[in-house]
Amino acid sequence: MDLQTIILEKNQQVATVWLNRPEKHNAFNGQMIDELIQVYTEVSDDPDIRIIILRGKGKSFCAGADVEMMREIVSKKKNSKMGERNQLSTCLQKIYQTDVPTIAVAHGSVFGGGNGLIAACDIVLAETATIFSFSEVKLGLIPAVISPFVIRRIGEFHARDFMLTGRRINTLEAEKSGLINHSYNKEMIEQFLQELINNILQGGEIAVKKCKSLIDHVVNRWSFEEALLETEKWIRDIRASEEAQERMNSFLKKKIQNRGTKNS
Repeated sequence: MDLQTIILEKNQQVATVWLNRPEKHNAFNGQMIDELIQVYTEVSDDPDIRIIILRGKGKSFCAGADVEMMREIVSKKKNSKMGERNQLSTCLQKIYQTDVPTIAVAHGSVFGGGNGLIAACDIVLAETATIFSFSEVKLGLIPAVISPFVIRRIGEFHARDFMLTGRRINTLEAEKSGLINHSYNKEMIEQFLQELINNILQGGEIAVKKCKSLIDHVVNRWSFEEALLETEKWIRDIRASEEAQERMNSFLKKKIQNRGTKNS
């Protein structure tokens, strides 16, 4: 795979996807979106990978759409692409529906569509100096394609505030809204990222994937009544799996051994 705007690194069970247009603050164009789709497809099919991390090279995570891409948008007539699947929408859906946990690490500027990239990930970390903005309205646009992912993450009324004003948001407010999960200074963020990776890897490989699928079904696929019935089936099935049996037996064995040590 010949990548021009993305760097893919694999380290044992962790894949790191780097946005690599630092001179453009990682503003995305059609090529970058295509390459993201390709990379996430490849990594999702790799049985050795258990975690995907999304990051940006240079001074910013992602400054939204590239100027040249915006020129193309301006030149297109209304409805000229009617019926075609939106490229960015496909990319965000690919990230959102990846089987394994996805972690975004944001820094610098996260503007416009860059917020869609982080919103599609499971967990988002950010350096404390990071600035976020849904700046589309300032350009006479709307954050249409990213909205299903962002509103799922932050809810209706935070979305109304951020999207209608297009104002700049610091990490304190971003964390409070749920746009990001945790913020740390530049020195601490790598340490917390590693702790997060370790915690995920300590979980059962099948269980972690099944847990992610469970959340997706409860949030997006089942009615409340269906969830009550289906979750009973899911816990029965996972409890009977080889992975669960081995891990539960190991846990119980350690408990018994610890009791024996305390009583002796």
